[in-house]
This record gives sequence, structure tokens and C-alpha cells, in this order.
Amino acid sequence: MDISSPVINKEVSSLYRNYVLVMLTLVYVFNFIDRQVLVILQESIKEELHLSDTQLGMLSGFTFAVFYVTLGNTVAVSLGLWSIMTACSGLARNFVQLLLARVGVGVGEAGGSPPAHAMITDYFPAKKRSTALSFYSSGLYIGILTGFLMGGYLNQQLGWRAAFFVLGIPGIILSLLFYTTVKEPRRGATDLSAAVTKDEHSLGHVLKFLYSRKTFVYLALATGSLAFCQYGMLNWAPSFLMRLHGMKISQIGVLLGLIVGISGAIGTFTGGFLTDHFGKTDARWYLKIPAYAILIAIPFIAGYLFLQNVFLALICLGCFVLLLSMYLGPSIAVVHSLVPASMRALSSAILFLVLNLIGLGFGPLVVGFISDQLKPTLHAESLRWAMSITLVVSAGAAILFFVSAKKMLADLKLKS
Repeated sequence: MDISSPVINKEVSSLYRNYVLVMLTLVYVFNFIDRQVLVILQESIKEELHLSDTQLGMLSGFTFAVFYVTLGNTVAVSLGLWSIMTACSGLARNFVQLLLARVGVGVGEAGGSPPAHAMITDYFPAKKRSTALSFYSSGLYIGILTGFLMGGYLNQQLGWRAAFFVLGIPGIILSLLFYTTVKEPRRGATDLSAAVTKDEHSLGHVLKFLYSRKTFVYLALATGSLAFCQYGMLNWAPSFLMRLHGMKISQIGVLLGLIVGISGAIGTFTGGFLTDHFGKTDARWYLKIPAYAILIAIPFIAGYLFLQNVFLALICLGCFVLLLSMYLGPSIAVVHSLVPASMRALSSAILFLVLNLIGLGFGPLVVGFISDQLKPTLHAESLRWAMSITLVVSAGAAILFFVSAKKMLADLKLKS
């Protein structure tokens, strides 16, 4: 893990450990503010730059994801870079310029989560790890809340270009604070049984190791499939509510920000708490609980897409976001439990490579492409039916979580 601060070689206080967790969570908040602000602005951008739904899907998904999963950096430097590139998005005059700015955001954000996951695992013991990682992952939804609220308001008052500038600058300041106050923990500091190792592992070695753990293989596919549903639904939510329910962008920013942000944060933390609680007696609950949550969420996804009453549709939105957000912290905790401490950052990076390439890369793009193909016959309804692909994919994700849980105990025995 590459962080340009001195390594901590002694036990740290609970206060500092929690401070690091909060700082890492704030970085993740800005990660999703800068990533998702485009989503709330996309209808205004589409109108001014004359874009298709497929191009919007590329901007908010595929191009960003390709560079997000192939490049890495340190946390502080990454935060500064993606914040600068978010501000630069406001200078774009055409599709290519905006695409390049979003590539820059993806490059910057590549260095955020994998080292953060490893730091949290090294600061928090196994019995608290899923909860800590879920607290960190809740930054995703706090970022969406802030990005939607501020993005919608700024777009209404000052235009979409100003929104990029205003939301990009604070991250630069946070990157300086993070760099000067957050230290790297000793690798494997919270592991009870394993001796601390300083061995470095090649990408090929880690890939071979993870492929031999079928828990990871099925889990990576499960998280990728679920992320496909999340990004396919949420990245198109503003457009869906504008086109199908006639809502204004200022209304959408407030409602989506509050509903998605609050329900997602609650669901993420709840998933970590429940899996840490039930996982004490059977580790398979770390993956079974997300699987059951997905199955319960499917009727709410259908309700959101097909109910004509906007109030009921928004209630369904809040319910399925809460349920679908319960997987991330437990999934990261499971991956870290399968590998030696020296492999954790790279293992997280590989998990996020699959998750983001399938989910962020193809979710918005596939929905946008299908919408464009259906538009000549279904018109505005094309987006509704394009988004309905998530019903099938979410069922597949639940099955993959159950299969991964079935493989888990055997793989944990291999480590011990």
C-alpha cells in the first residue's frame, strides 16, 4: 500500500483509529460527490451538448470505469487529482472534452478505495471489521446525497458548469488535510494468528491465489452483477423521474439525494452490523444476508419502475436502495479474510476491478444503449423497459452470493 506517511509500528488509540476511519469515509464521500454529480446534471448536459442516451451511459459509466479499474495512486494524491478533474468538467464544450475530463476523474479515483480497505482492515480487528468497512462504504451514499442535493440546486441556480467547479474544489482542501494527519498502520496489525509479513506479491501471483478461492470468484461476479443493477438504476434515476413522471430537476436533486443518501447509508451500516453479529457463529452469514436482501428488494425494484404513482414509486426506491446497499462492507471483509495481510490492498483492487467494470462500466451503458434501441417504438417508455433488465440481473446476483457463501467455509480452512 502506497501512502506517503510514516508507518505506524505501535498500537494506536481507539480515538485515532476512529479518526482515520472518519477521514477515509470523508474521502469516499468526495469520491461519490465527484463521480455522481454528473448523474444529476446529465439531462442539462444532454440538451446543451446534444448527446444520446448511449453517450450519457459512457460518460457516467463505461469510460470512467475503464480508467478507474486500471490505474492506482495514493489516497491523498488521488483525491486531489479527481477533485481537480471534476472542476475541469465544467470547462467542457463538447462530448470529447467532457469525456476526457471524466477519464481524469476515473484515473484519480483509482487510488482511493483499495488502499483504504487495507488500512481499515489493519486498524480494526476481525470482529469489528465488517461494521468498520460498512461505515466507510456508507460514504458512497452520503456522497450521492450531497452530490444530488448540491448538484440539483447549483444546476438550477448557476448552471451545470458552475456545479462542477463548486463541488470539485473542497476535495482539494481535504486531500491536504488527509496527507498531513493520516498515517499508515502496520500491515497485519489486527491479525491474531498470522505473523506479520512484508512480502510483496505480483499481480499474477495474487490473481492465481484468488482464482483458487472459489468464494472470491463467485463473490466478485456477485458484486459486479449487483453493482450493474445499482448503477443501471441510480445513474438513470434523474432521467427516469424527469421523462416518466414529469418532475423538475430541482425537485429530483432534493428527493433523490435524501432518499438514496439516507436509505443507502442506513442499509450499508445495517449490513455490516448484521453480518458481524450473525457471522460470529457462522461466517457464511456474511454473504447470505446480502443474498436474502437482494431477493426481498426485487419486488421494490419492480414497484419503482412500473408504479404510476410517484409517491409510491419513491417509497419503493428507498426500500430497494436500502436492501441492495447491504453487501459492500461484508463482501470486502470476506475477501480480506481469505488472503494474507500483504495481499489485502491488491485483493480489494481486483474485487473493485470486477465490480466497477461490470457494474459501473456496463450498467449505465447497457441501459442507455437499450433505451436508444427501443426509443423509436416506445418513446419515453424506452428508458423504463431498458432499466427493467436489472430485475433479471439482480436475481442472478442473489444466486451468486448464495453459491459464494457455500464455498466460504472450505476456503477459510485453506487459510488456517
